[in-house]
Amino acid sequence: KILHNETEDVKEETRLNGPEHSSTFNFDLFTSSSSLLKTFVGHTDCVYSIDCARFGDAPLFCSGSFDKTICVWNVETSDCVRLFKGHSSAVFCVKFSPYHYCNNYCIGICSSSGDKTIRFWDITHNMQLQTFSGHASGVYGIEFSPFNGGRYLCSGSRDKTIRLWDVETSESLHVFNGHEDIVWCVDISPLQSNSNENDNNNKRNRIGVIGGNGYTICSGSFDTTIRIWDIETTKPLIVFKGHEQAVMSVKYGPTESGVIGSANTILSGSQDRSMRLWDIRSGQQIRVFNRHTSYVTAAEYSPLVVNNAEADCSNIICSGSWDNTICFWDIRSNKELRVIKGNGENDDGILCLKFLKSKQGEKNSQNTKDSCCGFSLYYGSGNGSVHVWE
Repeated sequence: KILHNETEDVKEETRLNGPEHSSTFNFDLFTSSSSLLKTFVGHTDCVYSIDCARFGDAPLFCSGSFDKTICVWNVETSDCVRLFKGHSSAVFCVKFSPYHYCNNYCIGICSSSGDKTIRFWDITHNMQLQTFSGHASGVYGIEFSPFNGGRYLCSGSRDKTIRLWDVETSESLHVFNGHEDIVWCVDISPLQSNSNENDNNNKRNRIGVIGGNGYTICSGSFDTTIRIWDIETTKPLIVFKGHEQAVMSVKYGPTESGVIGSANTILSGSQDRSMRLWDIRSGQQIRVFNRHTSYVTAAEYSPLVVNNAEADCSNIICSGSWDNTICFWDIRSNKELRVIKGNGENDDGILCLKFLKSKQGEKNSQNTKDSCCGFSLYYGSGNGSVHVWE
């Protein structure tokens, strides 16, 4: 079953952002044991975005496509169990909504589209919930806040702006101006907590108002820059310059990854075929990862660790590209570790990727010697298919 009853406490603790980076998995084991496991076929055009989540024992993932639809997939059967139609243009980004799961007791999805709207869908009741209209052109990247149970959403648009929305009231709270071209991707800084306190409520970081806690938004644009914005003041804080073409992906470093200084880093991928690492504190570029022969469409911090690293210290990043490959890198040495080729030449490029901790991985996350590598890697293709490596 896709849906099942759980207590409010379980719902509150459910994470919707893939594997916890504090639980790491052996990269050598992944290299030796993983293979193409499944292929999901249903979309008729490019899959621009996927998101993965685990609801109790039920893993789900959703996909958004240039064919204007959103699919929700049963991981075990490879069937599309929900198909949402409503957008009048391409769907560029999809995200599971932590706000609807924690507050409305339904599994919700948020989608952004070239039709200028952001829409919310209820998987539980198979219906559309809300529509946000405010952008003057197509909406590309979206991201939920890690605080207040995902109550706030930011979005980047072809109109060169970023907006911050209140999901509860459907209001547009702030507009961030400064980019000189399309804003393709956005991210919100990760959860912050006081390490001197052990209260679980502190870890949930349920702040009463936006701002005042140091949270920021990161955005990548076709103007080749990456910008960081203060959520409370809406003012730009840092402008990173270095990419030579459009920025296609930006990610904050996870606070629990174990990588020294990772909470102060930004990872980016660009049409200039590079992936780059940036230091927020200094405002400088740290690393450049060059290997791809076409656009880097996705850049991700992974839950993988190499043998000689300390336990619970993820030190591997990965990139997906229109050249139909996924490349893994050691973030410390700048060394290329492995290249995975897409499922034949017919994939037409890799546009997005996500990690999801497998059910077996939940049991074995503390034992890297187990025969299971512990997670699945999902990626969307230019030909409309989604593939899973495990």
